[in-house]
Amino acid sequence: MTPEFITHALALGIGATLVMDIWAWFLRRFFNIPSLNYAMVGRWSGHLLRGRFRHDNIAKAEPIAGEAPLGWSLHYGIGAALAALLLALTGPEWRLAPTPLPALGFGLLTVAAPFFILQPGLGAGIAASKTPQPNVARLRSLSAHASFGVGLYLSALLLARLL
Repeated sequence: MTPEFITHALALGIGATLVMDIWAWFLRRFFNIPSLNYAMVGRWSGHLLRGRFRHDNIAKAEPIAGEAPLGWSLHYGIGAALAALLLALTGPEWRLAPTPLPALGFGLLTVAAPFFILQPGLGAGIAASKTPQPNVARLRSLSAHASFGVGLYLSALLLARLL
């Protein structure tokens, strides 16, 4: 991994995650649709470091010092790591001349992480199966990760124009 690759991955990941967060803000502001509380992601990761992967309800777990900044840092760090994976899969050609399909498809594939790692760990079950409205939760996750894919593409377009 070259410094240029790392810089591009960081730029794409941060840009895409920012688009995801803008989408979440829009849904919350205009449609009163809540988004993930990243403090709970921080709490979960703090407990993960102590050897506990799964909780019945992460909101009832013991709070972790600095859980909100930790959760938000992980959110953006994971976005950058996923962008690096996309860049590794598509090669330098895509980075120089991005097209929408790889970014959008990859963004949708990333929903596997919350479905099979985060949601079970938080106590929501596989693919939100233990939530009051699993299909609503699944659609919200798909929407969030589709917006991440859009963000990957838009960030790649912007970066390609700046190169």
